[in-house]
Amino acid sequence: MLRYWAGWADKITGKTIPVGPDHFCFTRHEPVGVVGAIIPWNLPLIGVAAKLGPALAAGNTVVLKSAENTPLSALRVAELVVEAGFPAGVINMISGLGSKAGEAMTKHMDVDKISFTGSLEVGKRVQANAAMSNLKRVTLELGGKNPSIVFDDADMDLALDNIHNGLFWNKGILIAGRSAGT
Repeated sequence: MLRYWAGWADKITGKTIPVGPDHFCFTRHEPVGVVGAIIPWNLPLIGVAAKLGPALAAGNTVVLKSAENTPLSALRVAELVVEAGFPAGVINMISGLGSKAGEAMTKHMDVDKISFTGSLEVGKRVQANAAMSNLKRVTLELGGKNPSIVFDDADMDLALDNIHNGLFWNKGILIAGRSAGT
């Protein structure tokens, strides 16, 4: 996952667009700034990679808050970040209760974007806090169930195996776990 995002670092560029014989137009893609990333307790290393990869590839700095009951994975990544030689302040890890540390991050005036993965209830608070602070950009990946659609001409045994695996992989503790077949 990190290699995928690393591949985007030199592809996020602007364009020069000719609009006439004596004029041109250009676009620029610039970093947002400080990205506040909040991950859930399930699959914490995947959560860290999913938040750090795109934010860093786009040239941003990151403050990542791990779930209060799974902080050690993110803190170990922080040690590896230092060992790898990242400049101080590019990747920052915090831990603590969501109602304190997460809430403070979503309201902080120096955070330019929030990327949150978690529940619908907390997602609503994240969105409201972002709007009432500095109107920061927000990306929400909220929990829920995802139905599976099985067409009449499908291999039913294969479809059911895939639905079963999708639902119960990682003990069924997934935001995108499949829950039904129709």
